[in-house]
This record gives sequence, C-alpha cells and structure tokens, in this order.
Amino acid sequence: MKINLFKIKYFLIWFLFNSNIVCSQKKINNITKDSIDTWIRNSKKTSLNLIKRRALLNKAYKKVNKLDNDTYKSKTLSSIAYRYYSLKDTTTFKRINIETIQLATQLKDTFTIADSHWSYAYFYNNNENYKEAYYHYNLAYLNFKKLNMNYETARMIYAMGYIKGLYRDYAESEILTLKAIKQFKKLKNYKWLYITYNHLGLLQNDIKEYDRAIEYYNKSLEYFSNVKNKEKVYLISNNNIGNVYLAKKKYKKAIRFYNKDLAKNINRKHYAILLDNRSYSKLLINDTLNLKIDFFKALSIRDSIKNKSGVLTSKIHISDYYNYIKDTINALKYAKEANILAKQIKNGRDYLTTLKQLANLDIQNSKKYLDRYIEFNDSLITAERRTQNKFTRIEFETDEYIEETKRLNEQQIWIIAISIAGALILSLLYFLRVQKVKNEKLSLEAEQQKANEEVYILTLQQQAKLEEEKIKERNRISEELHDGILGKLFGTRFGLGFLPIKGNNDLLEKHQSYLNELQEIEKEIRDVSHKLSDNFDSSNINFISIIKQLLKDKSEQGNFEHQFTFDDTISWSQINEVTKANIYRIVQEALQNILKHARAKNVTLEFSKNNQNLVLNLKDDGTGFDTKKAKKGIGLKNIKSRVEKLKGTVAFSSKIKKGTTLLIKIPYILSNEQ
Repeated sequence: MKINLFKIKYFLIWFLFNSNIVCSQKKINNITKDSIDTWIRNSKKTSLNLIKRRALLNKAYKKVNKLDNDTYKSKTLSSIAYRYYSLKDTTTFKRINIETIQLATQLKDTFTIADSHWSYAYFYNNNENYKEAYYHYNLAYLNFKKLNMNYETARMIYAMGYIKGLYRDYAESEILTLKAIKQFKKLKNYKWLYITYNHLGLLQNDIKEYDRAIEYYNKSLEYFSNVKNKEKVYLISNNNIGNVYLAKKKYKKAIRFYNKDLAKNINRKHYAILLDNRSYSKLLINDTLNLKIDFFKALSIRDSIKNKSGVLTSKIHISDYYNYIKDTINALKYAKEANILAKQIKNGRDYLTTLKQLANLDIQNSKKYLDRYIEFNDSLITAERRTQNKFTRIEFETDEYIEETKRLNEQQIWIIAISIAGALILSLLYFLRVQKVKNEKLSLEAEQQKANEEVYILTLQQQAKLEEEKIKERNRISEELHDGILGKLFGTRFGLGFLPIKGNNDLLEKHQSYLNELQEIEKEIRDVSHKLSDNFDSSNINFISIIKQLLKDKSEQGNFEHQFTFDDTISWSQINEVTKANIYRIVQEALQNILKHARAKNVTLEFSKNNQNLVLNLKDDGTGFDTKKAKKGIGLKNIKSRVEKLKGTVAFSSKIKKGTTLLIKIPYILSNEQ
C-alpha cells in the first residue's frame, strides 16, 4: 500500500492553519465578553451620571448582539435588560427582555427564561399591575422549580402569596406563604423567614385572628434577631403588633410598641407610619397633647416622599381628629380630600372608610354617601372575586401549557390518550372550582348582607338624630312664643287696659276693640305654641319616609304608579333596627324583581297589624308567572331567607298577565338579639 506523502503534508498544513484560527477566535471572543462584562459592571456605578451609564449599556448591548447565540448571550441580555430598568428606561427594558425570552426559549436556557420572567414580575409589581406580576412570577417559579433552585423558587412562591393577600384571598395566600417558609427553613435564610412570618401576621390581622397575628409577628422578630446586616432589612413587626393592639382597642399597649421603633434610627417613611399610628391611638384615648403637630408632621413627610397611600391614611386620621374637637368644617374638608385621593389611587378599603366619614359629617348628604358605600362595596367584592379567579386561571393555564409542550415532544401515539385524560382532569378541576366559587359567594353574600344592614341602621340613626334636633328646635320656638312673646303681649294688654283714657264713646269703644284684638292674638300665639310643642314618634316618620323614598325612586326607574298605605297604630320604635333593615331589604328586593320581570303599571304596598304580626302586602299588575313551573331565582331566595331570619312566613300568589301578590307576616316585636 503506497502512502501519498503530498496528501499527508497538505492535511497537516490545513489542520495547523484552522487550529490557529479557532484559537484566535476564542481569544477574540474572551476579550469581547470581558469588555461586555466590564461595561455592565460600570453601568451600576452611582458615581457616573445617568447619560454615561446608559452609554455603557448601549455599547454592551451592541457588542453582545454580534456574538453567536449561546447561553452567555441570553444571560447577558437578561442582565442588560434589568440594568435598563434600574435606570428607569422601561421601554428599552421591555424590548430587550422580550428578545431575551425569545432567545432563551430557542436555546432551552431554563435559568434565563426564569430570570427574565422574574424581571418582568418585578417591573409590574412596582407599577402595581399585580395581575401581570402574578402571571410572570408563576412562570419564573415553574422554570426555577425545574432547576431545583430552592431559594429562587421560595421567593416566587412568597411573591404570589403576597399578591393573593392583597386581593383578600387569605386562605390561598397563607398556603403559599407556609410553602415558602418550609423552603427558607431548609436554607436557614433568616431574613426571608422574618419577612414571611411578618406577612402571615398581616393575613391573620386582616381576618381578625389577633392572637395568632401577634404569635406570628413575635416569631418574625425571633428570626430577625439572627439576621446579619440588620440595617439593610426594613423592620416593621413592632408597628404591626401595635396595629393589632389598636384593632383590639388596647391603645396604651399599641402606643408602647409604636414607641419601640420610634426610638430607633429609622427611615422617614417608617417614621411617618409610626408617628401617625401613635397619634391615632392617642386620639382614641383622648390624649390630645401635641396631637395636631404629630398628625401634620406625619402628613408632611408622606407628602414630601410622594407616598400617596400614606397621605391618604394621614388625612383620614386628621379628619377624625377635627371631628373629635368638633371642628366639622375641617373634618369635612380632610374627609373629602381623602375620598378623592382614595378614588385616584384605587384604594377600595380606604374609599369605603371615607364614605362612612362623609356620611357621619355631612348630615344633609348622608343618604347619598351611604348609598354610594353600598354600591361600591358590592362592586369591590365582585372585582376581588374576579381577580382571585384570574389568578387560579393563570396557574391552571400555565401548567396546562407546560404539559402540552411535553406531550408534543413525545410519540404521536399518546396524543389522543393524554388529551382524553386532560379533558377528564379539566372537568374535575372545573367542578371543584365551581363548588369553591359557590361556597365563597355564599360567604361573601352573608358578609355583604351584614354590612348593608349596619349601613342601613346607621342611616336610621342619622335621620333619628335629625328629627330629634328638629323637635328640639320646635320646642325652643314654642317656649319663646309662650314664655317670651306671649308674656310681653299680655303685659302690654294688661297695661293698656288700666290706662285712664278719657274721651267720647267712640274713642273708648275703639280702645276696647284693640284690647279685644290683642287678646285674640294672644290666643292664636298660645295655640301655635301648643301645636309646636306636640312631639311625635320620629321613628315612625323616619322609617315610613325611607320606604316612601324607595317607592318613589323605583317607580321613576320602572315608570309605574305606586300607592303606599300603612297602619298609624304601628309603633316602629318597638321594632328593632335589624328587623327594619331586613324589611327595607325585602321591599327593595321585591321592587327590583318587579322592575326586571313584571313590567307593571301599578304597584301597591301596605303595612298593617294582625294580632301579634306585622303584615306586609305588595301587589303589582304585571305579567305574573306560573308558580308551579317558575324556577326560584336569587331574589325570591333572598326574600325567603330574610323572612325566615325574622321568624316570619312568606307567600307568593301569581297568575300570568294578572300580576303578583307578596304577603309576609312577621312577629310584631322581636328582641334586639334577633
């Protein structure tokens, strides 16, 4: 066998030449990567101005785009994107982050996919777009979980739990937080154990489990004692413990815990929170020393750092302070400002609080604010329920997407079988979810009913106060007429009667006629005085007037004529406020059904007494319905539930095209515990 020496020589030359090219290329790539890493590091230096830092990032981005597609490129793009966000260039951040996810998905670089979604989640969370933030936290969690990165996985779980807590999904929030705690305990990460236990305390405080809340806060402080570099951790547990005692009306204890952190070197935001909370606690124990100064100092700090939520809280508390010192003008002013701010920043809870404040302060517009309170409370509950459902849907749809991707990589023969199994699982999940939603709906409706009754009772109390003031004013005018004007008039007439007037008969007769006329005037004033002093049962007028207004409002909406009659002998003062609130709601629900379904032209409502029962009879001449075939809607169920609560009976009678009659009998006098 002959060996071709020429070919061997050619091959050796070719090998050496290409080896030198590869080595040179590696050297060039390493130099480029070192430069890129240096530019990114230097862009973090706060000593450089913003323009120079952005210029360094631009250089790094242009260079990295010239590299071959590999995991270094995707990780570096993720880092560059996050640095742009740190420089508040959100447009460039979002553009590069999209490029990063696309490249990382192409390369199956799971870590960079997770890291990029984390960056997105952090961006949306800071902008209070919690729905989008939750979506990206969930994707980051699933990808970190694939890599068994326990710390990052725990961070994502806690972030999702925190967002669920914001939307009052307390059970799910607690489950996720406990899951994160389990991971942090394995890692012995005391900083995050402090944060997660503090969050558990906040959840328990929200559901009024105050003792458990304090237990969790104390646990968080135990872990805080083991944290290194404590100055870098925001300590809030003592303030939160103070808030628990504030809720429990143990105001002196609350003040002690606020003082614990006020004595330390803390940031301005934390100082303003503690100062405002302490001042509010002092107000509740009538300790007004330096109170106004502290309230406005906290407000000034919050305003200077543009902490809108804090400004809102301060204005609510300042309104309460002015109300306490009976400065209604300023109390109303700050309550209105707080109401506007709450609406602007979409703070539902504090918006409801300000509506209650305005209802108490502005007597003339009290009903308007209370109606708005009920309407907004209903819409807030619905919005929160939708958001909770969306979070569940995000988790479900993300899991479904991942499972689908796995199935596409498997053999085609399994596609049909897995699809069927997936459909069965979906059906089961849907069934469980429907059951859960129904249970939550029933619970929320019960809470809403209780809140509405409290608001209605507040309305009655406000109107009772108004009527009481009117009666006092009538009595005062009556006394002035009787004791003042009438007395002076009598004295004048008496004096004129004894004057020794001389003259002819015409003059004397004229004098006597004036005296008689004065006597008649006295009699008329006395009659007016007696009529003004005749007090009446304001509770009857209050409740009846509210029912009349309800009928008037609904008749205008439904374009029907209405007639209202009631037995004057019914003493509404003997019927407790809860019963009256339920009667009002029954009438309201029945009228709403007439508006929706009956298309009635005439509606009559009658209140009467029958033995020991209060009888409510509501008739309409609408379309009617077949009582045997018609399904019981939520409106009829609500009416029946309220009547049963009042230990009464309800009967519906209806014929098609002949209208409907609702007859309710309720025990006349119920105990206040009912």
